[in-house]
Amino acid sequence: MKALLVLLLGAVLCLESGSSLKCYSCMSQLSNSKCQTEVECKENELCKTDVIRIIGLVSIFSKGCESSCESLYQDFRVGNRNISCCSSDLCNVNAAGSVRSSYGMAAGMAGSVLWVFLKSRGLP
Repeated sequence: MKALLVLLLGAVLCLESGSSLKCYSCMSQLSNSKCQTEVECKENELCKTDVIRIIGLVSIFSKGCESSCESLYQDFRVGNRNISCCSSDLCNVNAAGSVRSSYGMAAGMAGSVLWVFLKSRGLP
């Protein structure tokens, strides 16, 4: 019974709310910490992060919603440019791209179910 309740709770937490995608947004900031403004994207838009690094000394961050986002890495003599795209709420939080948080949630739920199952069998 406990395992069923854990699974039901996990399913409810993973349901999409039906609202539009939320992304962080900023234009040409010198610090990722200044890119914390949340915006709601239009339908069929993705979160985009564009980071330009110059000689490892200066980084310029731009974030927002894009209808046609394509991941890209370009290496120049004096630096590089990295564009990353993602599709879950506030997934463009950091400048190095992101791992979808739903994978972490799924792993946590799987661990919880396994723990409940083992406890019901009397295993330590």
